[in-house]
Amino acid sequence: MITRRQLVQGVITAPFATSIGASLATLPVMKKVLLDTDIGSDIDDAVALAYLLRKPECHLLGITTVTGDAYHRARLASALCDAAGKKVPIHAGHENPLVIEQRQTHAPQAEKLKGGETPPQNDAVEFLRRTIRQHPGEVTLLAVGPFTNIAVLFQTDPDIPALLKQLVIMGGKYSDYPTPWGPTEWNAIVDPHATAIVLNSAAPVTMAYGLDITWQVSMSPAETRRRFQGDALLEIVLDWSEVWFRDRELLHFHDPLAAAALFTPDICTYDRGTIDVDLTPGDHQGVTRFHPDAVSHQQVAATVNADAFFNEYFSVFNSDRRAT
Repeated sequence: MITRRQLVQGVITAPFATSIGASLATLPVMKKVLLDTDIGSDIDDAVALAYLLRKPECHLLGITTVTGDAYHRARLASALCDAAGKKVPIHAGHENPLVIEQRQTHAPQAEKLKGGETPPQNDAVEFLRRTIRQHPGEVTLLAVGPFTNIAVLFQTDPDIPALLKQLVIMGGKYSDYPTPWGPTEWNAIVDPHATAIVLNSAAPVTMAYGLDITWQVSMSPAETRRRFQGDALLEIVLDWSEVWFRDRELLHFHDPLAAAALFTPDICTYDRGTIDVDLTPGDHQGVTRFHPDAVSHQQVAATVNADAFFNEYFSVFNSDRRAT
């Protein structure tokens, strides 16, 4: 046994030191994460949150919700956290865009709430500000909904972007890869002025996962039902997904791709550059445009290895979910 005195004085023999070093090497490297989400519309937010709750290396400092019906979105997040046995601070945030009218007024999956979940708080921006200041240079801010909360945060406290370790977003579209809505992407256009504020921020590292990349990672309802069985969290998400699949034919892993890339970034390749946001009123308001720049602090995902993504995603759940 190694005594306290030996630890303090450094009197540890080589075999013991080697053993300690080997043990420390096997410990997971924890990443401090704040998640800002519009969970309750597209099912992919819940799919992403389930992954983060199961990922051993994820220290989820808190969850904030954004856009219409933010309170019930927070209750959905709370239900998943409670099911995972995790005490995660959850705060409802801004429900309306900065300038334009709201396009996303309610959270359809809230019909699946059964009650009993931990009630959320209602001060998302202040919670984000306080938490980031408590952990300067350590927090990865993962924003996977319209960017209103984050824009208000950056405007309220202009020092915050530079205090982040990393800003990671699912939003925008950065290539001409064909998707059903042309150059637009939902998170970016729901609050285009917030999108512009966030993408023009001074965050030291900004990683953007656009619709052109996340659209390439999808699953049919039948495969979703098969692969989401056998894990308590995924079965809750599967139940909620029935609301999504009433009118859709695929689950696209938009937000889960951004979440998984926090821990396995090489599932994608990246291009450096700058991002402009079109704020001209009309059909292209909120459209993002990428301009290559080898020295930019911004990077956008350029390709994705779908098999590598699915291997990473399902690796954190019950072992029988890992096989295809």
